[in-house]
Amino acid sequence: MHAGLKITAFAAALAATFGTAYGVGQGIGPVADDEPPARHDAHAGGDSVQSGASGHPGHSEHESPPAGGLQISENGYTLDLRTPRLAAGRTAELRFAVRGDDGRAVTAFRREHDKELHLIVASRDLNTYRHLHPTRAADGTWSIPVALPRAGGYRVFADFTPDKKGAENLTLGADLAVSGTYAPRDLPAPNTTATADGYEVKLGGALRPGAARELKLTVSRDGRPVTDLQPYLGAYGHLVALRSGDLAYLHVHPNGEPGTTAAGPDISFTATAPSSGTYRLFLDFKHRGEVHTAAFTVRAGGAVAAPAQEVPHESSGEHGH
Repeated sequence: MHAGLKITAFAAALAATFGTAYGVGQGIGPVADDEPPARHDAHAGGDSVQSGASGHPGHSEHESPPAGGLQISENGYTLDLRTPRLAAGRTAELRFAVRGDDGRAVTAFRREHDKELHLIVASRDLNTYRHLHPTRAADGTWSIPVALPRAGGYRVFADFTPDKKGAENLTLGADLAVSGTYAPRDLPAPNTTATADGYEVKLGGALRPGAARELKLTVSRDGRPVTDLQPYLGAYGHLVALRSGDLAYLHVHPNGEPGTTAAGPDISFTATAPSSGTYRLFLDFKHRGEVHTAAFTVRAGGAVAAPAQEVPHESSGEHGH
């Protein structure tokens, strides 16, 4: 992933029921569910430059970033999801490959933010979120154990840059069906304050369609500001925004970088929403050796959120390595 704003989009999932590795290291990244999140071991971790879809710079403040990521194939690359179905509440191996236009699995990727590939899994109702870092085998097959708590439609996103001259960053998406008893849930209500593992995170600023705006998240614990955040994947925080409805995906990195930016309590991002609508924001931050995820619901095209209230979210305690 490129430092700075990277915006892609992806289609909504529609279903209601449904070996030797090297190079990257395995793990499960930030997650969110409708239960309070557990604490997680995480990685030790750039100046943020606003960019458009797939992390490419050049979009003006008044130009909406183009939608991307709706495709399972783009620029000659295809996401081959080999595990299209899982059972709710059971741990199983999620396997996939990225194939080039010759049909062969890609085995050379550029490392970005400490990883060759970042995997996002999100439920259609945006109550469940996973940021995963799978392991790549020598034949190009990626795998990671994952457990999803509820039945329904999910979307899987592979975020990567092929290690090839002229290759651009891509986010490809595929549908994942999780079987079991399906109980639909509403999108969590808008909020400006969220809790995660005993931490309180406040959201300030506004998400605006077609305009770059600052979002500032302030982390505290037991009423005291946290001023010793630790780098996570090379930054003090990572922010993913998912648009309700079509699940347009924005991956945002903070303004500044460890060594040049204060280690909290504030983490600043610059973000441009591709359109008006309601978005679910997931902030991942690291403190005392563990990664935590705080979740928010905001509206672009109006106030960033309704009066502050905590939004519950699901967390399985899984984080990427």
